[in-house]
Amino acid sequence: MEHIILYAIVPIIVVMLAGYISGKKGIFSGDDAKKFNKVVLDYALPAALFVSIVQASREDLAKDLKLTLVSLIGIMGCFMLVYFIFRYCFKKNTGADAAISALISGSPTIGFLGFAVLEPIFGTTPAVALVVAIVGIVVNAVGIPVGLSLMNASLDETNPNKTKESAWKPVLHALAQPVAWAPILAVVLVLCGLKWPAWLSPSFDLIAKANASMAVFSAGITLSAITIKINWQAILGSIMKMIVMPAVVLILGLLFHMDPFNLKMLVVAAALPPAFSGIIIADEYNTYVATGTSSLTLSVILFIGFCPLWIWLTDLALAA
Repeated sequence: MEHIILYAIVPIIVVMLAGYISGKKGIFSGDDAKKFNKVVLDYALPAALFVSIVQASREDLAKDLKLTLVSLIGIMGCFMLVYFIFRYCFKKNTGADAAISALISGSPTIGFLGFAVLEPIFGTTPAVALVVAIVGIVVNAVGIPVGLSLMNASLDETNPNKTKESAWKPVLHALAQPVAWAPILAVVLVLCGLKWPAWLSPSFDLIAKANASMAVFSAGITLSAITIKINWQAILGSIMKMIVMPAVVLILGLLFHMDPFNLKMLVVAAALPPAFSGIIIADEYNTYVATGTSSLTLSVILFIGFCPLWIWLTDLALAA
């Protein structure tokens, strides 16, 4: 636990605090954070995912079939649970509000904090990259299109004159993003048995190493630019994200007899704070911004305690 706190949690707090102070002092703004986020999502993270996965073997991928199924069922099950709870248990919420809630409290911020948290705890290995990639694909290529489809359907109901978009458009848009197709391409190359030249990796490593630090620093700037408004919905969103999702993933992993090492990584990934992409979408559509950002902020603070707690609980469950 001491190692986890000192090597995974404390560095995140320090770098995020640096970003937060920079934002409060006006050195960087919310618009700057969006630019940093774009560098992370379009360049640094895809490079990190690609170069890590492409060095794996077919045997590694075969072992991760259970990881893929548990990730998809667990994360998307919690995603839809959040949507239905916030849609039908809070009368003032619209379908669009519930969709944003699902995009935030039903999705871990694997792209921004995945490597920053998992590598210091579990090491720099292809297994870590595969967990980040698989969860990232579920969040970005499945969760975001579903959330956008639900939100657009609600907006169409409230505005009948709005031009309706194809249900496949969000899916195609998500798959067109480097953070989605880069790991998929790497998996295809591995399955085809194509050997990745070692001399090519350094060209990807340089930008890949900027992923974790830039993502965490940008998160601090983002938090400095929002107004926190804690209410029951923000608290419930944090509970769904920090307690329900990792618990569901842990139970499914035990039922599927997942590899213990993979299960520990997946539980930690599921316990990560809400996806920042949900806040970006909320801001773009001006929907559920205040409560969503408050839930995210609260979850980031709670993660400091829940990360080591879930590792300890997973060890207990595996030992039992």
